[in-house]
Amino acid sequence: MRYSRDMRGYGPTTPDPRWPGGARIAVQIVVNYEEGGENSIEHGDAASEAFLSEIIGAAPWPGQRHWNMETIYDYGARAGFWRLHRILRDVPVTVYGVATALARSPEQVAAMQDSGWEIATHGLKWIDYKDVPPEVEADHIAQAVRLHSQVTGERPHGFYQGRASMNTVALGCAEGGFTYLADTYADDLPFWIEHQGKPQLMVPYTLDANDMRFANGQGFGTGDEFFCYLRDSFDMLYAEGQAGAPRMMSIGLHCRLAGRPGRALAIQRFLDHARAHDGVWFATRLDIARHWMAEHPFQPAQRPSRMDRDAFIARFGGIYEHSPFIAERVWDGEMGAAHDSAAGLSGAMARVFRAASDAERLGVLNAHPDLAGKLAQARRLTAESTAEQASAGLDALTDAERATFQRLNADYVAKHGFPFIIAVRDHDKQGIMAAMERRLANDTRTERAEAERQVTRIAQLRLQEVLP
Repeated sequence: MRYSRDMRGYGPTTPDPRWPGGARIAVQIVVNYEEGGENSIEHGDAASEAFLSEIIGAAPWPGQRHWNMETIYDYGARAGFWRLHRILRDVPVTVYGVATALARSPEQVAAMQDSGWEIATHGLKWIDYKDVPPEVEADHIAQAVRLHSQVTGERPHGFYQGRASMNTVALGCAEGGFTYLADTYADDLPFWIEHQGKPQLMVPYTLDANDMRFANGQGFGTGDEFFCYLRDSFDMLYAEGQAGAPRMMSIGLHCRLAGRPGRALAIQRFLDHARAHDGVWFATRLDIARHWMAEHPFQPAQRPSRMDRDAFIARFGGIYEHSPFIAERVWDGEMGAAHDSAAGLSGAMARVFRAASDAERLGVLNAHPDLAGKLAQARRLTAESTAEQASAGLDALTDAERATFQRLNADYVAKHGFPFIIAVRDHDKQGIMAAMERRLANDTRTERAEAERQVTRIAQLRLQEVLP
């Protein structure tokens, strides 16, 4: 089985985005423009809207219009947008514009363009696509691009469906014309994915630093709570940037939510707070995408989880000494992006080794050569073992040292029934000899457990040589 989700990401060390001017943080503000694109009988939908409004717990009204809901959305276009525009007119902003909503709001579109805001597409309609057939969703995406281009004079460079299906990102990739997609909440930095062999940049969005939490039960009650959350998010990310790991902060606003007077002041307070710091880059999502493409272009990488079985076993079958069954069982099991690193693949291999039968594990131990033994003298070690023993100087022993190793090896095998195993790259020659003397005194049960730990450590070190 191949696991589709990438839960590794950049791992413990994120790339330096090298934001312009050495900025410590990129702040990206989204204004969602959905008013006029929501579910409504007048829009040809089967029921009224029930999502993201002041009516907590609202339900769709099948076959009926909902006056209260419609006028809440109307407020976003009539008043909320203009309040946010006055606050943000001098800030680089990305608009997620529902195409049908933009078409019904020419003055608002003109204001967005006069302010130099990027207008990305938020799909054709502000509806839930989870049960929409992929061919219908693909047609809606095409219609959205066409209508967006007619309304704004330019095709959208970014796409965020929002109420997405499991097909949305693949369909966005297949459309082929988007600089970036935003239907992901998986990171604090942009990242590349591949779809049918072609790269696509993802610029993640947010649902936490987002005024939508005014419209659900577990969320913000006051503008002050919203400001505090934005401030704390900024401060954490800014501190990480100061420490050498700059990030991106996304903020999501809706005209009918943050555009209300009791909430809009939080946006102004946040801007004042962020502007009081040096090294803050306010940017559109397109700015960020273009910067990332220039600084971190897509680089094809070896992905063990995507290798065919023969190639995988040929490459990794020797990681456990003369024991290719470990690699075979790893490939036959569940693999995904988490196994495309040395740490991930070594973890999977160790798990298979530990799950093997007692006889199989003993076989792995016995497949390891004696240290500085006859196989080494005869130059019959595997390439991995040859390099490992050389790293500790075991290929250049004095006659007395070789005799000591041979005596200890023989005594160890006679007592425990398997060769002495140690991750030689973790030790020098003297440390290895001292460990042999010490471990020779262990009982066999204790030593068996230690030998198996050393086997997994050797595998980990070998994988670090061939994988990032």
